[in-house]
Amino acid sequence: MFSSERLKGLDVFVSVAETGSFTGAAERLNLTRSAISKAIARLESRLDTRLFTRTTRTLSLTDAGVRFYRTCTHVLGELEEAELSLHAHSTEPMGRVRIDLPAAYGRLHALGAILRCAREHGLLQPHISFSDRYVDPVEEDIDIVVRIGGPDLLSQALGRRYLGTERLVFCASPDYLLRQGVPRTEQDLQHHHCVMYGRADGSVNPWWFAGAHGGRERRMLPAHIAIGDGEGQAAAVLAGHGIAQLPTWLVQDALAQGTLVQVLAHLATDGSPIHLLWLKRRQSQAKVSVLLDALGAALTA
Repeated sequence: MFSSERLKGLDVFVSVAETGSFTGAAERLNLTRSAISKAIARLESRLDTRLFTRTTRTLSLTDAGVRFYRTCTHVLGELEEAELSLHAHSTEPMGRVRIDLPAAYGRLHALGAILRCAREHGLLQPHISFSDRYVDPVEEDIDIVVRIGGPDLLSQALGRRYLGTERLVFCASPDYLLRQGVPRTEQDLQHHHCVMYGRADGSVNPWWFAGAHGGRERRMLPAHIAIGDGEGQAAAVLAGHGIAQLPTWLVQDALAQGTLVQVLAHLATDGSPIHLLWLKRRQSQAKVSVLLDALGAALTA
């Protein structure tokens, strides 16, 4: 049997987690700091679990607290949507939708479509995050994900739409090529400044090359500069620091304007596939379906 006791303190807990302090939560909820502290203590006692790690200066979620926070935000979001649905037609998109986007690609190509959709549907509440790591929508309870690459085998709980495959080209600034010369062969790259993608562990991603008989080959080159962000790589190349292999979705405007020049065109190759992923159990909700339509249209145009 459902007990109303299970809902007590959830809004207080979420407010403390999001503001990072009892004082911030008290101001948000118009309660006293003492009331907030007592509510958290009662919640932890009822759950028999410590949700926060407290020191004299900091307040942070425990691992259990992080998991509980994800559940609480989902539950409270569903309750909010249920309340909103009482005041609007059931087909009107409304409520919170979690969306995760690749950092550079998301900002350049997907974010605008989401914002336009949010403007058209005033009750829609997109919650957008940017990351280049692999995100598991099922594990992290994310409604919609745009992903470049990732595993071929996906959970049966996910829907998927293929949006296309990125194209990787070698490019440099006219100033750099004037100073260092234009590479004509793959071997010439050994004598150029290579701007590589650097990972957090200190390693760098190898480059892809078109194979002699079709297909692709990966090869490592010495990094003159390694940057762990595609837009950062593009900025370095635009500033004349060397040659980089970058996707056309990132540098197409610079190539068209002539601020970057493609080199070694015969070695350009396809990169990773781009997909739109979503939780199947929510795809019939108006708030999710309208965003799937908007993103699908914008990212395949």
